[in-house]
Amino acid sequence: MKITDIQVHPLQVPGRTLVVLTVHTDEGIVGVGEAGLQRRWKAIIGAVEHMKLWLVGEDPQRIEYLWQRMWRGGFYPADRLIGSVISAIDIALWDIKGKIYDAPVYELLGGRCRDTVEAFTNPGYLNKHHQMDTGDLLGCVQKADPDASVELARKLQQQGYKFFRVVLPSQEDTYDTRPAVRQLIRQLRAVREAVGDQLELMVDLHTRLSPEEAVWFCHEVEPLGMYAVEDPIRSEHPHGYSRIRSQTTVPLAAGEQWVARWDFRDPIENEWIDFARADICITGGITEAKKIAAMAEPHFIKMLLHNPLGPICTAASLHVDLSCDNAGPQEVLFPPDVIPEVIQCDFQLKDGTCLTVPTAPGLGVTFDAEAAKDFPADMTEPPHFHRPDGSFTNY
Repeated sequence: MKITDIQVHPLQVPGRTLVVLTVHTDEGIVGVGEAGLQRRWKAIIGAVEHMKLWLVGEDPQRIEYLWQRMWRGGFYPADRLIGSVISAIDIALWDIKGKIYDAPVYELLGGRCRDTVEAFTNPGYLNKHHQMDTGDLLGCVQKADPDASVELARKLQQQGYKFFRVVLPSQEDTYDTRPAVRQLIRQLRAVREAVGDQLELMVDLHTRLSPEEAVWFCHEVEPLGMYAVEDPIRSEHPHGYSRIRSQTTVPLAAGEQWVARWDFRDPIENEWIDFARADICITGGITEAKKIAAMAEPHFIKMLLHNPLGPICTAASLHVDLSCDNAGPQEVLFPPDVIPEVIQCDFQLKDGTCLTVPTAPGLGVTFDAEAAKDFPADMTEPPHFHRPDGSFTNY
């Protein structure tokens, strides 16, 4: 069997661009993957065109060999952009291999460790994509309004949700750190007081804090029994987690912007983090996520796979979660049926709280490239935040 073509299919769902990739073979088997850095989809198309020059004609079953060539083949090791392309191709190659052997991918990864995978999402997507009526609460929650947050938390609790996850508030395109952090602390305290220990609290800080600010925030929320504080500091400085870890007991999750095991090595080996927040569509695909999980396991560090993307990313993450003993709950931004005209999945998001086990060969995903043309991708940018003094800061 040989690879004959690789195609990129950018498409738009409400609130998000998805970059689907298909790997075609001379025996008619097609594998599907998904790339991160979705707002840079034109750059992804260009990178794929370069890789096609030598990937076409190769055996798609030589996944590790092809991974190494993609990572190192251009002399310079991969970055986040090339990592996203490698991830999408790697996921598609595993999909092909599962279809060749008529088995779900998790069976090729050693079989499943569990019967289901816990899931969580952001409150901001409940209205649109998870069929939950939250009225006007979401906008208030995203601004860290304590009363609205308590009301939404109670709704989640009543419907069986297990996690309440929020992000730092911002005002349009301006982000002022200390007022935002104070408001977030008030929000989290109000929710914990209202619901007790019936919901796990999580917060995504989007790499916006300095190490000193992160320590301050963690000290303030230590009494709240946080499940995880995610990515508090800039990803370019993993050693900053040593400063935070030495001064707080709050569980730390990091890694959504890191590429491959080398970025994770020091935080894992020094046990600066409690959760490895790898993004399977950036860090190197299924192949690399399994290696990061293996690195983390002897340190009793759980995987908390980042997933801000679509059903194919969810499927790939699910197969890794099923096959890793140290898998934590899985982030799910969109339900599997978010765009059924284009993508159909052999698994479900049950009651918004857990993912079921797929049984179809490969990823358990079907993709209609022709139907995808009816959902053309936009060229959208994330918010570009500035501090009150006009200097740029992270989104």
